[in-house]
Amino acid sequence: MTIPTNPSFDLAHLAHVEMFTDKFDESLDFFTRVYGLKLSGQDADSAYLRAWDDYEYCSLKLTRSDTTGVGHIAYRAASPEALERRVKAIEASGYKVHGWNDGDPSHGRAFRFEDPFGHVFEIYYDTVWYQPQDEAERAALKNTASAFSGAAPRRLDHLNLLSADVTEFRRFMETCLGSRVTEYIELDNGRLGGCWFTINNKTYDLACTEEHGGGVGRLHHVTYATDQREDILRAADIFLQNGVHIETGPHKHAVQGTFFLYVWEPAGNRVELANSGARLILAPDWQPVKWTQADRMKGQAWGLKTIESFHTHGTPPVKK
Repeated sequence: MTIPTNPSFDLAHLAHVEMFTDKFDESLDFFTRVYGLKLSGQDADSAYLRAWDDYEYCSLKLTRSDTTGVGHIAYRAASPEALERRVKAIEASGYKVHGWNDGDPSHGRAFRFEDPFGHVFEIYYDTVWYQPQDEAERAALKNTASAFSGAAPRRLDHLNLLSADVTEFRRFMETCLGSRVTEYIELDNGRLGGCWFTINNKTYDLACTEEHGGGVGRLHHVTYATDQREDILRAADIFLQNGVHIETGPHKHAVQGTFFLYVWEPAGNRVELANSGARLILAPDWQPVKWTQADRMKGQAWGLKTIESFHTHGTPPVKK
């Protein structure tokens, strides 16, 4: 008899990511004018941004800082009761707990905690739904959240964090967030080189790969999803026209099969556009797909070799 591997479903979805930038105005211009996110609002420290079909007020919180990288990662709980269940599991886990905060303009009170590698997470239930601020933002179709422009990503898809011990990060995700692993990389020495996690039926919402740069609490990338590959091809031309550094792609990943394009926003944070399609994990007893070191040496799905900066660049940069 196979044992179910499906997650707890206490958490509904990846909700937002807070990104630090030391070039706030340039980063905000990139994310709105070029990348195509919508500005829901702004305060003294942060801009609250969302893709055209994100239903919440914010899926990217862009925050002024003297550094780059990730401030925190937020998940929305499936219900108030589910939020309380998760909080109890986190408090009993032994991982570092920050406790409750009052939230911000995009959501209500939230519970914060931390992985062993310096990444701060929060979970909440009460949220602020997006409302168009003028008629130009109002979608022509009632079942989409707003109009679109720029590279026009549809929704927040996932993020990739870096850690010195992917096995320990996996234990954190399974214990605190009730996640399951859908795919993973096992190196020849038995170490985990990467893990892809989901808290719902989406194939993944967070990935963790090995930290090769000696940093702590670093971000590899944040990803928004488009509807079609053609959206990404058009975005490549938009990035080219606007002088954005294209790191690698467009191409197709072997792991998870996503069509990808990676760029660096003005402060140096890596941002991806991906055509994730409709790949869902519906099997309650899904067995994680193992990729070997030999598999990874073949490069990406169609043979493109992974470039060196993809293994070493993360934010904030490591001080030499």
